[in-house]
Amino acid sequence: MTNTAVAKPVDASTYDVAIVGYGPVGAMFANLLARDGFRVAVIEREREIYDKPRAIVIDHEISRVLQSCGLADTVHRLVTAHPGTDFVNPDGEVIMQFDPMAPPYPLGWQPTSMFIQPEFEAVLRDAVDGHEAVDVLLGWQADGFVQDSACVSVACTDRASGAAATIKARYLVGCDGANSSVRKQLALPVQDLAFDEWWIVVDTWFDGSEALPEKCIQYCHPARPSTFIRGPRNLRRWEIKLLPGERPEDFADEARIVEQLSRFVSPDAIEIWRAAVYRFHAVVAEQWRAGRVFIMGDAAHQMPPFMGQGMCSGMRDAANLAWKLRFVERQGAKPDLLDSYCVERRPHITELTKTTKEFGEIIGILDEKVATSRHAELKRDFDAGTAETVRQNFIPGLSAGLADFARQGRPDAAAGSLFVQPHVDDGNGRTCLLDDQIGPNFLLAARSLQAMDWLTDEGARIWRRLGGRRVVISGTTGARDGVLMVSDTEGLFEAWCRSNHCDVTLVRPDGYVYGTANDAQTLDRLVGDLDRLMFG
Repeated sequence: MTNTAVAKPVDASTYDVAIVGYGPVGAMFANLLARDGFRVAVIEREREIYDKPRAIVIDHEISRVLQSCGLADTVHRLVTAHPGTDFVNPDGEVIMQFDPMAPPYPLGWQPTSMFIQPEFEAVLRDAVDGHEAVDVLLGWQADGFVQDSACVSVACTDRASGAAATIKARYLVGCDGANSSVRKQLALPVQDLAFDEWWIVVDTWFDGSEALPEKCIQYCHPARPSTFIRGPRNLRRWEIKLLPGERPEDFADEARIVEQLSRFVSPDAIEIWRAAVYRFHAVVAEQWRAGRVFIMGDAAHQMPPFMGQGMCSGMRDAANLAWKLRFVERQGAKPDLLDSYCVERRPHITELTKTTKEFGEIIGILDEKVATSRHAELKRDFDAGTAETVRQNFIPGLSAGLADFARQGRPDAAAGSLFVQPHVDDGNGRTCLLDDQIGPNFLLAARSLQAMDWLTDEGARIWRRLGGRRVVISGTTGARDGVLMVSDTEGLFEAWCRSNHCDVTLVRPDGYVYGTANDAQTLDRLVGDLDRLMFG
């Protein structure tokens, strides 16, 4: 429940988790923790949702995370499907392209959706307000913290009244942005991935009186690299690179902004809603944990927006750490399971940031000769049909941590990837997405009852300890001995199994594949290894 009072008797409270920062990542993390029964305090220095243009994209993985909290349907009433992106050269020729993915969608949600961030954040905050176990302290500033072997004590101050309080929690998580005070107090080193540009981002309301592109456009123009984005309803966004010699303050005058937008649209056809100049940066913290304190989102990493993955990446952080905290604090897993958070997330975000940087470098080339050569190379590949055009295929899976990356002496290609989420029919007239049947739990998914029977008595005991679910996805529906049997209405699971040469898949609570098996011996090893990794 949100605090709106000037003072609050928080000193005597002890929480499971304290969160510093209440942007979308902090709010998502609070929802995930509340879902799992944790007592949470959120400390946020501002009283209102940030009103400048920031994130505008969620992908299907984040929709799946929202689904796990019962929020996806609400959010998707506010979004629009991404229309695809063309990268065009100064002659108007397409040199690269992101096409929308065709259904059936692998995770059950449209792969890329456009949203308006204040609306999105309001949904997240409203959901948090519905959890009595969450206290949100708006207008309170975290001044610093100390930790010992049992808890973290956070000193904070009400910015309006000057009242002081101490929040005590078993863990502290910094979701407090690129200038994170939590990261700075920990003195965590940061790896600079060598991308540093200033861009102005302008959100406008479009009256529809003239033709604008039906797709998003990356204008790869050395004279002035720019981006056009079709948002929900009549929101249209432009992102415009500042040129050498220009300063952020040069665009404080709205006339300068209108001058730039007039290259794309008549000023009479738009109303400028909001604008901000941002430093597009690419950095990744080298450590994300110190004792009982963690960082996530922009506090741990920043990337330029050319893949629409900045906020999505922070929400992946939240989903990753949330289920591990649940197992350590509620289900008896060993404490060093929490070390896998950084082990898994840091390589993933580093690779994704480097890919995003490469796209930014294509868009933002200022040297006309270099741009002409690079554009010609990209156009040859695009015209030949050899260039990748699906955005999701540029987003890596996990390459380290809690997954079985070897099977029978060879790599398990599915390990660390996202598991599909088909629409299923349970035989009782109910058709839904698979996760709605399973919940945020470990899952054994098999193509047949015979394959599910490979699980030994010891394996079944381990599975019960994990709180795991078992489901057979085939043409038969019903239940037997704790095994749910459902029918895949789209054939996604069968196609996924054929592609990955497996009969059984072991899936983590965050939807990532731990490993696959096509015989009893491999399944027994998978379950046993997972037990040792989780419980020692």
